Amino acid sequence: MAKSMFLVLDMINDLIHEDGPNGKKGYGPILARRNIIANTAIAIAKARAAGVPIGYVRVGFSPDYREVATNSGVFNGAKKAELFKLGSWGTQVHPALAPHPEDYDIIKHRVSPFYATTLDPILGANQITHLVLCGVSTTGAVLSAAKDGHDRDYDITILDDCSAAITDEHHKVTLDMVSRFATITTAADIVFA
Repeated sequence: MAKSMFLVLDMINDLIHEDGPNGKKGYGPILARRNIIANTAIAIAKARAAGVPIGYVRVGFSPDYREVATNSGVFNGAKKAELFKLGSWGTQVHPALAPHPEDYDIIKHRVSPFYATTLDPILGANQITHLVLCGVSTTGAVLSAAKDGHDRDYDITILDDCSAAITDEHHKVTLDMVSRFATITTAADIVFA
């Protein structure tokens, strides 16, 4: 039987909080319209009730951004805007989705949650074979986790109504692409085991 872990990807204040830099623009309107935060809270509660471990994956950097490559189009923009500083309010998980002490805190400095993080050892230590994914963005962290997880022989499930891209079209196209190697479902329909 598959042993699952639920990965909540980049659901941090800088990206999804109503008072954050993306709250009024960026992801904010899409998150509100699609009820992403409430749906994710439902999925987290279901995982906890089933005893499924939860990993919160957060993008973040030192205050001087020493981990950002000079040629990174994605993260140099964050550096310029002073986003994703570890230890700041911006890199904390949204309070509606707050981690519990037993949850895993996985810090990443790139798009993929696997690259140079503690994720692989955590999965191995817990004998995980199935990853349930949600977060922002569908086109970034969720897509990278799905592809990298698949290539590491994990079964992959993505929660459609707990994930968002900068546009609905980008979200849909990404899920259509990954449906070849991932199961797509919702917070209401997921059964954690």
